[in-house]
Amino acid sequence: MGQMMNEPVYEVTWPLASSTVKEIEAKPRISDLSKATIGHLSHYGFRHNEMRPIVEEVLSERYPGITFVGPDEFGNIHGPRHGKDTLPVLPDKLKEYGVDAVITGVGSCGTCTPAVVRASMVAEKAGVPSTTIVATSFLRQAGTVARMEGMADLCISEFPGVIMNQSDEELRRNTIDVLVPNIVEQLTRTVTTAAPVVEPEPGSIVFTGTFDEVNEYFLKNQWSDGLPIVPPTLDRVEAFLRFTDRDPAEVLGVIQPENREATVWSVAVNGVMSGCRPEYLPILIGIVEAMAEPNFYARDFGATPGLEPLVVVSGPIVKQLDFNYETAVMRVGRQANTSIGRFARMFMRNIVGLRFSPDDSDKASIGLGMNVVLAENEDAVTEVGWTSHAETFGFSREDNVVTVQSVMASTIPIYTAGDTAKEHLDTLVEIFGGTCAGWAHTGIKKGKNFPLLIMSPGVAKIIARNGLSKRDVQQYLFDHTRIKVSTLNRHAWELGYTEYDLRQLHAEGMVSSAYVESDDPDRLVPVFVKPEGIGIVLSGDPGRNQSKGFVQNQSHGYPTAKKIALPADWEANLGR
Repeated sequence: MGQMMNEPVYEVTWPLASSTVKEIEAKPRISDLSKATIGHLSHYGFRHNEMRPIVEEVLSERYPGITFVGPDEFGNIHGPRHGKDTLPVLPDKLKEYGVDAVITGVGSCGTCTPAVVRASMVAEKAGVPSTTIVATSFLRQAGTVARMEGMADLCISEFPGVIMNQSDEELRRNTIDVLVPNIVEQLTRTVTTAAPVVEPEPGSIVFTGTFDEVNEYFLKNQWSDGLPIVPPTLDRVEAFLRFTDRDPAEVLGVIQPENREATVWSVAVNGVMSGCRPEYLPILIGIVEAMAEPNFYARDFGATPGLEPLVVVSGPIVKQLDFNYETAVMRVGRQANTSIGRFARMFMRNIVGLRFSPDDSDKASIGLGMNVVLAENEDAVTEVGWTSHAETFGFSREDNVVTVQSVMASTIPIYTAGDTAKEHLDTLVEIFGGTCAGWAHTGIKKGKNFPLLIMSPGVAKIIARNGLSKRDVQQYLFDHTRIKVSTLNRHAWELGYTEYDLRQLHAEGMVSSAYVESDDPDRLVPVFVKPEGIGIVLSGDPGRNQSKGFVQNQSHGYPTAKKIALPADWEANLGR
């Protein structure tokens, strides 16, 4: 591309951040499997229950002295609850059962693949060699996650094809002919240690060039989202830092899979690139603080459902920074809504490390585009007398608050009509509740779900005029949205929850007795786990009777709210 006369040249800084990863040396493999005790680690999905007995059968025939310890002895290795309970005590459990090696399975989705890789790495760190069963399409993701976690040569055993589309006969044949030989090879081969990667220092200049050259360089290095970026020069970054009292080197969190330090500096750099104004920095910091919370699971936003972060901004700052909160609220066009929404996705790519090419750390099967910021209509909240979205998280109406959660699908536009609350609520149950029903199995399995409903102020006025509070609306949606157990179980199996059991979930305290009142497969059970989990934000065109809902992922991206901390000289800087 030819350079124009007198075209500006930019010195741009590195948009990533320092890695905290230290290389882990894989443990020596096993020389004689006939004398080995093998532990199975599992997340109880993707037909691992069918593979395990076949693996044991074939290996026992080939190595008569081999013994096995089942996954129930170690616990479920995946998920917000199971992983926390299982992985910290796994080294002791492996020692207790005299395990010489582990086989971990099965990686066949965008979050279970990192989970099984991490479980195998816990074993390796404890001195126990491992191999990880991974379906063909997820091999590159498994290798990337292992490298990002510090073990580039983690032993991975391929299971060929799409597991959930195989007949029983095909599954057995692939286990015998492909998986078992791979397991044997990986448990006995020689492993290597990768050379350390040398990266730039934060704040260093990594490239000098014109606008087009900078953008080409960033694209080549996978540092942009495919749209033109604003060149992150040091002057631009420093202009952002005027809008915070915090140290630029402050670490807001370290987020897997790439395990980089999310610093105030890196937030500012990615804010510049995304087209944000400097005064947006306090909001950007709040977003990253939310995403860095361990229970937010930003690391798993590469899941196959294709979830995206959705940012909700509440408080006086909505008007102060000119957010759109009325007509076309979720449309690109207003700088605050659009650029801050873009920042959330840019940060996911550059600091969290979720990219679909070339690393495959983002395994969204289809995915969504980025979300613009959803700004709450504070005037409407006051008029109808409801609590604001921020107040549901314990903040006051005077606070400026940013809330981040995952969403992965929206409903159709929901038009409701009539002058009674019931008329509007019944349609919301039908469309909003009906859309969420198709993903109910995940929320029920995790014991939590957080769908989000954007409601037109005009609809809220009718409901409030009938004497109903926001809490009443949540309760109505909860009480009237139901799904057949047979449908629930089918959807769960199709996803890959091949050992889905409502009675077991009830015994574990994940769901109420409403889910196990009988064994009738056609009985109706609640779609939503708790009424208070249903988020409601007043926004959109106040002159139209429309609402729209979002289905939350329910495994990752639980709504996390942070107060936006403004600098002492906020007003003075705004006036510059």
